[in-house]
Amino acid sequence: MRRGGFTLIELMVVVVIIGLLSAVAVPQVQRARERAYVSTMKADLRNFAVAEESYFYDYHLYAGGLGTLTARGYQVSRGVSLTINEATPAGWSATVSHNGTPIQCYLYTGSAAPVGTATEDGNIVCD
Repeated sequence: MRRGGFTLIELMVVVVIIGLLSAVAVPQVQRARERAYVSTMKADLRNFAVAEESYFYDYHLYAGGLGTLTARGYQVSRGVSLTINEATPAGWSATVSHNGTPIQCYLYTGSAAPVGTATEDGNIVCD
């Protein structure tokens, strides 16, 4: 009497194939996740720049604290931390990070001192 089913060798081959597929797929998923974090940080910096310029238009100086802009409706995304490095009547600089990646993004404008690896006024740089 013959029973139907899989042999041990067949099951081991299937496990090895699944292991190889996951070894290829997991790094791709991690890279995609990191790109999403960086995109979120860049979007938050762009929105921050708009909020700062709006504040400047109303008060003729840049907001020195995030709480001031938060009261006016600006919010950072979940997991994102934004730091205002400098805010003077002539310019500002900010750094943003995400708790899911070691990458940070930098932006400055006006006569504020460049921060991080940002070298051009108004251009977001991430590294």
